[in-house]
Amino acid sequence: MPDNDRDPYERLTDLFAERSVLYRVIRHAPEGRTDVASRLRRHPLEQAAKSIVTRVATGRRSRRYVLAVVPGHRRVDLDALAGQYGGQEASFAVREVAERLSGSVSGAIAPLSFSADLDVLVDDGLLQHEEIYFNAGRLDVSVALSVADYLDLARPKVAPIAV
Repeated sequence: MPDNDRDPYERLTDLFAERSVLYRVIRHAPEGRTDVASRLRRHPLEQAAKSIVTRVATGRRSRRYVLAVVPGHRRVDLDALAGQYGGQEASFAVREVAERLSGSVSGAIAPLSFSADLDVLVDDGLLQHEEIYFNAGRLDVSVALSVADYLDLARPKVAPIAV
């Protein structure tokens, strides 16, 4: 079965197991809003990895989809994001595209990509912490993961893309 058809939580935990990564599972009431999920997980909002699928217009008829990952208390700076790709503009991807590319429902998108069509770009402000928290492909399950392991797994591009 294609990877994107697999349960997103299973896909993540399989990756963690394959790479011998330590993480903590946090079960909570279903929640997709970062601020509420952070309260349920009992951590500072600044340590939440908010993941948003965006669309960058890179040319007249070309585009690139980017998973923008910013600290939970900040928003994606779409102009800065577009600038990172030499694009004219960036916007939020439509829900159907975001869910297809990420393999998760909106609100539960993890800050890693399993799709060659989805780059990962993380704001440098999120990486100031030792540990980050994020929904693990499901609205009712999150994980805590060290920043070092996150960087090793995701191999994201890093740039200031939050306001």
